[in-house]
Amino acid sequence: MKLSPTLARAARMASTGATGATAAIAAALLAACAATTPQWDAHFGDATRIALAQQRIAPAAARNADPVAGMDGRAAAQALQHYQKSFAEPAPADGGTIGAGDAK
Repeated sequence: MKLSPTLARAARMASTGATGATAAIAAALLAACAATTPQWDAHFGDATRIALAQQRIAPAAARNADPVAGMDGRAAAQALQHYQKSFAEPAPADGGTIGAGDAK
């Protein structure tokens, strides 16, 4: 294993006494953390991409030209007519007040 210039300098200082030992310990602690970052960078965002993919029920559904079955045309037309009619009539003004006003 080839030592970096900083580690080599710390190793030389370690032979001089207590100050050298402190420097060697500090250099060793700093060198211990150097190899973890490339591993993290290589997998950055993987968990998010996996979670997003797992939330899709059918990824190919957008390419399916077959319509969804489940409601016949007459029921769908009537539901649409009722939905559109609900916007034509204004909502009642006093429908939201309970117990307000004078009771006779």
